[in-house]
Amino acid sequence: MEWKIATYASHSALQILKGAKDEGFKTVAFGREKVKPLYTKYFPVADEYLIGECPEEELLKRNAIVIPHGSFVAHLGIEKVESMKVLYYGNKAVLRWESDRKLERKWLEKAKLKIPRVYNDPDNIDKPVIVKFHGAKGGKGYFLAKNPEDFWTKAEKAGIKNKEQLKEVQIQEYIIGVPVYPHYFYSKLNDGLELMSIDRRYETNVDGIGRILARDQLELSLENSYVVVGNIPIVLRESLLMKVIEMGERVVKAAEKLMGGLWGPFCLETILTDELEFVVFEISARIVAGTNPFINGSPYTWLKYKKPMSTGRRIAIEIKQAIEENRLDEILT
Repeated sequence: MEWKIATYASHSALQILKGAKDEGFKTVAFGREKVKPLYTKYFPVADEYLIGECPEEELLKRNAIVIPHGSFVAHLGIEKVESMKVLYYGNKAVLRWESDRKLERKWLEKAKLKIPRVYNDPDNIDKPVIVKFHGAKGGKGYFLAKNPEDFWTKAEKAGIKNKEQLKEVQIQEYIIGVPVYPHYFYSKLNDGLELMSIDRRYETNVDGIGRILARDQLELSLENSYVVVGNIPIVLRESLLMKVIEMGERVVKAAEKLMGGLWGPFCLETILTDELEFVVFEISARIVAGTNPFINGSPYTWLKYKKPMSTGRRIAIEIKQAIEENRLDEILT
């Protein structure tokens, strides 16, 4: 049987499909017709392109293994992904844990990571907070608030008009520091964690505001927004790397107890304070777009591998090993 690697045409699909081809797989992209040339002509990483948000019957005919990413999950929704009959790389059970911020917080607490304070009642806000919506939305709709009055003014603009609607958001303490997003890969087949790369996000308009003088910001009455438009590579101080690896190890162990395991790529979204302490505010339990700058590898993968190694390629290697060892059932759901 010939297995094919498939993914939704967005987010990190170029990297996923390129990595699969590097390991000898035939590839399938699916999604909007408008973007087909990106994957077949300009960057020819897809051997086939199927039109549709998730053409299950066609994917089943092709013995496709679907690789999830943020756009795929956000576009289809958790219920659709959970009910898919197409083979899926990873543990579907983690989707609800990463998309529901209360469950996500329970996971991070179980991993004994330092996390920001959460306010259940906005009327108790006593320091700057960031308000986040649930799910993988790339920062869309997030806003800052400095007190209860400021919260309700901005919340109403975002469609939150009463306390019953607060279940749609999480109100987190705003931590001052540098955003640092380590990307990991946990091999279930080999029981080993790997640090693949590290990035920070470039967000609009919060990063653009910094180019405007403070007096002009006040005159223009600018508001922060946190829509992700790209990613910037980071190479951390070497003395911090063991902390990063230990955080990843604890997350994997906690996942085994809470939802049957986490394997494949994942990312911890952290703020590194001036005391060199990592505060973890989110987890993405799949490949993240922050791995895209590292299609040819990162300093960390160069230390481990003797060839260019993206996260997309690392996924393909794991699947290839599972096929060779007749262990696909251990990594697919």
